[in-house]
Amino acid sequence: MSTPTATRLHAADASVTVLSNTPFVTDWARRYFGSWWNAFEIPASSVCAGPLVTADIDEKAYTDLSALVGACSRSEVTYAKALLLLARDSTGTITAVAPDEQLGYRSEQLGGRVTIFGCAPEPLALATARIAREMIRAALLRDGWTLLHASAVVREGRALLTFGSKGAGKTTTALLLASRGAELLANDRVFVKVVGDDLRVLPWPSAAAIGLGLLDALGLYDVVRDRLMNGEQLHPTQHRDVTDALLAGRREPLRKPGGTEKKVQVFPDQFVTWFGMELATGGCAAGLLFPQIDPAASPGLVDGDRTLGEDDFMSGATEDRYPDHFGLAYGINGGGSDLARAAVADRLSGLPHHQVVLGHDVAANADFLAKLVSDM
Repeated sequence: MSTPTATRLHAADASVTVLSNTPFVTDWARRYFGSWWNAFEIPASSVCAGPLVTADIDEKAYTDLSALVGACSRSEVTYAKALLLLARDSTGTITAVAPDEQLGYRSEQLGGRVTIFGCAPEPLALATARIAREMIRAALLRDGWTLLHASAVVREGRALLTFGSKGAGKTTTALLLASRGAELLANDRVFVKVVGDDLRVLPWPSAAAIGLGLLDALGLYDVVRDRLMNGEQLHPTQHRDVTDALLAGRREPLRKPGGTEKKVQVFPDQFVTWFGMELATGGCAAGLLFPQIDPAASPGLVDGDRTLGEDDFMSGATEDRYPDHFGLAYGINGGGSDLARAAVADRLSGLPHHQVVLGHDVAANADFLAKLVSDM
């Protein structure tokens, strides 16, 4: 039997330990979270208390869990875009299997202990990272943090938050500012909490989704293609069609039925190693941007009274990939308590905020945004 290895994750006052008989799993956790959270190896023998994810390659245990779930009353739900068969016993223990991924889950002690059994290292590592992140989220929410649907960059400790629906330009704005020397803190969502006179900001580690057209416009397409041609890999959740398009040199956007774009999925650490950008581990909110994209426009300020709305806060209603099927947050709203959200909304309303339009000229957009941020 393999010797277990352990990785501990820290974000603010929240922590969770990942323990596995497969070093690939704990190495993955350190790589995935280490760029934005504090992730480090610890002796497996020192793991004795606190939130814990145990993740092992064990085909028999997976088969046994599948049989157990199949023999009892269960529900069919979706988690991380995959089918999950879910059962709960009289003690509150949650047992689940994801048959397409050959993963089995067991969550007990009100979400403080989660065991995952898998049949292959990569699906197991992905599932473990998701659960560990959800456990950190639960701890942060209990500690008064809330979760915004926003991108963020940091310059000299001052964080600029960018809001908008899908396609509005959140990721574009963040990457343009990062290309002008700002540190990238988040591309789609961010933790915030009122602490004294400050509104503190923490990153939500995730793979970043970047469209082929945006990648090309930012001058990063050839960097990514060259890396792939040399045998390196992007995040495994990337659709194979996107990888094939990159290898073939196609730059036009790829669309799913219904019009949604298939995008490049970038590991957090690849912003540094591939793109030469810097990442921030925190900051204090200093301003808000509400962008819109108009290819025919010149970059500039636009009139309007855009303020924060319900969709700018992550919640049970807006969270579409990782609902709390495993009881990790046990009743806490997926985006934070009403009290915490109200305090954050009040503080954000007093910060400088601008509505902006961005056009097709990437250099002009970046110059405009960099000057705007320096003046805020």
